[in-house]
Amino acid sequence: MRGLRPRIDALTTQLLDNLANSQAPADLHAAIALPLPILVICELLGVPYDDRDQFRAWTEAAANINDRAVSEQGLGNLFGYGMRLVEAKRREPGDDVISRLCATDGVSTEEAAMLSMALLFAGHETTVVQIGLGALLLLTSPDQWNALRNDPTLVPNAVEELLRAPGKGGGGIPRYARTDMEIDGVGIRAGDLVLLDNGAANHDPAAFTEPDRVDITRKAAAHLTFGHGLRYCIGAPLARMELQAVFSQLIPRFPTMRLAVPVECLTIRGDVLTGGLTALPVTWDR
Repeated sequence: MRGLRPRIDALTTQLLDNLANSQAPADLHAAIALPLPILVICELLGVPYDDRDQFRAWTEAAANINDRAVSEQGLGNLFGYGMRLVEAKRREPGDDVISRLCATDGVSTEEAAMLSMALLFAGHETTVVQIGLGALLLLTSPDQWNALRNDPTLVPNAVEELLRAPGKGGGGIPRYARTDMEIDGVGIRAGDLVLLDNGAANHDPAAFTEPDRVDITRKAAAHLTFGHGLRYCIGAPLARMELQAVFSQLIPRFPTMRLAVPVECLTIRGDVLTGGLTALPVTWDR
């Protein structure tokens, strides 16, 4: 992952160059938040970038929370695509994750395909969302935007705060209790299904002072956005690198960037598991 850092920086620069050469206003979601994670995960896994429109449609279908048939069809298409990729990598391996899975003893074609597509799905969908929401938080907090512009060394800390701050409330992550316990007077038995709301935990005033305020100087590394313990997100280092690359370059390149529409005009997707903005219209002074 560390070896991928220069490439992530270069891809970010390329996308920002394209944005700078475009007409304002522009959609920051379409220009940066969407393509960067797809470019990166394709290079890491060894997935052809030219297939992005197709697998993006399948991952969106798989994440559909309103239509089970659509979700199952998306998962089926993704798995079939993964099988074809794995078979191709077995014939002509490259320097990528899928090729390494194929070369691992005891990993069947089916398991390699399943793991590869799980990484493809989780490795770009959530980061797309976090880049968009992080940018929105900074654009609606001009003091924080300016603080980052004045002190770029704050970027790593700012990324942790931008990971913590969104997402208060939500559907929750399903887990099963391993032992009997009681939480706030409610009894939970071993084997019971519980829904863990990471966003609510990230806004716990006992852990974070004034949790609803964005403060890029806050020590927010204890957030639970990536989970905890055995269930900690395997892609956390990659997501951090992408977010750091975006915000370390975006603000110096576009110091006057601002929303091109009132914030109340922005919409959040409610039809897919990951949510996220549908668009993020921005403008800037040339």
